Amino acid sequence: MPILSSDFLPAIEIESDEHPTHTILWMHGLGADGNDFVPIIQELELPPETTIRFIFPHAPKQSVTINGGLVMRAWYDIKNINLDHHEDEAGIRSSQQAIMAMIKRENQRGIPSENIVLAGFSQGGVMALQVGLRHPDKLAGIMALSSYLPLAHTLVKEAHTANTPTSIFMAHGSYDPIIPIHLAKASRQQLLEAGYQVKWHEYPMEHSVCAEELVDISKWLQDVLL
Repeated sequence: MPILSSDFLPAIEIESDEHPTHTILWMHGLGADGNDFVPIIQELELPPETTIRFIFPHAPKQSVTINGGLVMRAWYDIKNINLDHHEDEAGIRSSQQAIMAMIKRENQRGIPSENIVLAGFSQGGVMALQVGLRHPDKLAGIMALSSYLPLAHTLVKEAHTANTPTSIFMAHGSYDPIIPIHLAKASRQQLLEAGYQVKWHEYPMEHSVCAEELVDISKWLQDVLL
């Protein structure tokens, strides 16, 4: 399980076999790190004929206002309990650039953008939407788990048409106390009105991932990767 760093975000990288043809770039949530979703690989039970490179980057460490200024891994600062108010635009855009650099590196390693899935949970899902909707080359898919659309007011101006037809998997817990489901549903509605293909899933859970969700994720990944 090599850990990559160099000039890029440090990350855990796992390949299902030699010579991968596809990449899943999976971002963790606030306060976690890349290790958080490594165990999910086996649970997805993806078919062996598709060789996948999983990359789980570690977000930078920074002070998080809403957590009393504690330093933790975060893709951006959270300044307000209402997540779509007083957004940390500079932090979001900084992480956007770091993730786009990792996509470009995958292109240089022989994986075309159309074979790359951007995925994430919570803050990581927020970043998957931020990056994926603005990426200039079509991606295989965008997965946002327990997340919402950041900088929503900039979407129309900044979105790239290359990913308008890209499948977006959104999933959320009905009882999520961290990112209220009404915020996720508002994000879904904005995406649908903008012409995006959103696959919406709702589960009776809080801010987490459940077994039924993993089954749905696996089916969706096979649809967009095979």
